[in-house]
Amino acid sequence: MKLGYGVGDFFALDIGTDALRMVQLSGDAKRGWSLNKFAYVPVSRKVLQDSSEAGKRRLGETIASAAEQAGIKTKNIVLGLPSEKTFTTVIEVPTQDQKSMEKIVKYHTDQYIPMPIDDAKVDYVFLGPSPNDPKITEVLLSSTAIQYAEERMESVESIGFNLVAMEPEPIAMSRALATPGSTDAQMIVDFGEDAADLSVVYGAPRLVRTLPGGLTVLTRTVASSLNVKEDQARQFILKFGLAQDKLEGQVFKALDRVLENFANEISKSVKFFQTKYPNIYITQIVLSGFAGAIPHMAEYVQTKTGVPAVQGNPWQMVQVTQQQQQALAQVAAEFSVAIGLAERSNSR
Repeated sequence: MKLGYGVGDFFALDIGTDALRMVQLSGDAKRGWSLNKFAYVPVSRKVLQDSSEAGKRRLGETIASAAEQAGIKTKNIVLGLPSEKTFTTVIEVPTQDQKSMEKIVKYHTDQYIPMPIDDAKVDYVFLGPSPNDPKITEVLLSSTAIQYAEERMESVESIGFNLVAMEPEPIAMSRALATPGSTDAQMIVDFGEDAADLSVVYGAPRLVRTLPGGLTVLTRTVASSLNVKEDQARQFILKFGLAQDKLEGQVFKALDRVLENFANEISKSVKFFQTKYPNIYITQIVLSGFAGAIPHMAEYVQTKTGVPAVQGNPWQMVQVTQQQQQALAQVAAEFSVAIGLAERSNSR
């Protein structure tokens, strides 16, 4: 893994639960970004979860074909790592010179990660002095299993690409969705098919969590409650959302209990952050993924948590042509991880 800095010319690859998303940008964080190349390719879960050699080969061929059709020339890839395959936390070390702090982090890493150090691939980045105490430096530390990282590398390199960096998805999506220049803390929530990634950003990610449940759970809940097929239930959710004046409020009633648990987990994270940083307040919850696509989700979360909530825009710093907008219209909200990966800076 390589946290928080870039790797020259590359394209970002997000292997989701039901699709591949590719993004190649031109420009930089200071001058602004422009969308150069992109691809969105639906892929069945059966293919994405097939760990056999034949399955890996099919996925590799799909990646190569998508890159070719998108016109991507570079062979360098930055890959997102699913939150369920990574562990990310913020640790504290006494503020000293850089080399001394690096020794402390390396020496004590095994105390912070939930796997044997010999089985883990670990990276970290210094965030700077703690907002609570300048004598303490905060460090963003992330790990994944070596075996998983090597399998990802082999699958990419076997089709002629060069994997130059991997980054946990919650960190990538935070880069794309956080409000540029904000001096307040923000909570970023990306609601996916099977889970939601949560990150509290205050200059950098300070808290990273994965919340259980996702659109799949909502779909099954509505399908069972309304006695309809899952495809139709999914359409109801994405079309009517939490509107209480649509379908006699049946979708809202079916989802209320599930989403209340989801909102409670968000509230717990807000309280945890406020306890750790008593002088810093989360002033906004930014919703992305399906949470940004389900009508009235922002109003629901705001009502339940008491924190202003808005639908996030992962394209906020990226110039997109009208033709590209049209091509992305139905799936634009799903690109937060891919864009965040593509927006990595070239300076550490």
